[in-house]
Amino acid sequence: MPAAYDPRDPDIIADPYPALRALQDEDPAHWSEALGGWVLTRYADVRRALVDKRLSADRMRPYFAHQARAGRPGLPHLERYLTPWAVFNDPPLHTRLRGVMACAFNRRLPAMRPRVERLVAELLDDLEEHGQADVIAAFAYPLPASAIMVMLGAPREEIGEVRLWSDELAAFVGSAMMSADKPERADEGIGRMADYFERLIAERRKRPREDMLSDLMAADAQGRRLADDELVAAAILMLFAGHETTTNLIGNGLYELIRHPRQMRAMRDAPGLAACAVAEVLRYQGPTAAMTRILGADMEMHGAAMRRGERVFAMIHAANRDPRQFAEPGRFDVRRRPNPAITFGAGIHFCLGAPLARLEGEIALPALLARFADFELLDEKPAWSDSLVLRGLRRLEVRLTPA
Repeated sequence: MPAAYDPRDPDIIADPYPALRALQDEDPAHWSEALGGWVLTRYADVRRALVDKRLSADRMRPYFAHQARAGRPGLPHLERYLTPWAVFNDPPLHTRLRGVMACAFNRRLPAMRPRVERLVAELLDDLEEHGQADVIAAFAYPLPASAIMVMLGAPREEIGEVRLWSDELAAFVGSAMMSADKPERADEGIGRMADYFERLIAERRKRPREDMLSDLMAADAQGRRLADDELVAAAILMLFAGHETTTNLIGNGLYELIRHPRQMRAMRDAPGLAACAVAEVLRYQGPTAAMTRILGADMEMHGAAMRRGERVFAMIHAANRDPRQFAEPGRFDVRRRPNPAITFGAGIHFCLGAPLARLEGEIALPALLARFADFELLDEKPAWSDSLVLRGLRRLEVRLTPA
């Protein structure tokens, strides 16, 4: 039997894969005392957890109910604006919320390629001028954050404030392991984001524009119009989800290419590999580490009796390295085909923004390799986020040699 799985262990934060592989082989339905829930690590089990209707995505209402029963201070902004997130709801509410967002998002997506290409060129100019940078702060974050702000119709110059609020929210939503006061900080952060979008919404009510926020406000197909709190919540979700995952995708991708010079050369020699390479980054060191579900009924898996109301942690990054699904899963290969990674989830909760994230990665990574001839890591062991749900580097200090 493998050792008890504790994601707070610094060694597991730095490299979770050996511990997860041990669970796959010896305890695939593992009860973690540290998490207070079941940890699933095999590809087939993780995918099943994401599509099985007996497992609920609604983990926020139980959380806030538990807080109230325990007599803990309320988190009014989090409860008000997280509870209506589509990702934390089941049908039929999920169907309506996602339907409105999908209509708005899909309407604006086709125009994004040239905008992303311009953003990439601007950010690369700045990187080349400095010659050395934290690539997360200088490139991997501002690219997707700027892109989603452009789609929503939010001013790009306010990106600094947005990042502060989003970082506070990410610690809570991403289940950061080392942040004791994360609920209170997240409550303040999402409150500020709500105020921000309420101001933009008031402006759009007077003067609608050609942007996603105006599209969300105008949604009326099949009676799916959003209530006021749902509208603010949807805008916050799209801004948050629109950059957190892609920041990690780009940062993790560059890090792995630097660590695997043969794979970097393969991409340089064949720029057409971009889509395949991004798919491999999503599998090998993807930005999504886990997804959480709540058991809506008793279940049994691998002999474990799982009870209604208990939490299930579907470990995405473990599933994406399951040897039962992938040949040589520990090998980073930008030519890997087929590559059925489930980084963006599965079923009705499959990530709405996946096409934009892929587009940004497929433009950004080849552009980095074309602009710079060499990348020197200035920290051989950069620090990873302690998030259970999100997988990304806090910083990536690199010296850049122009091509």
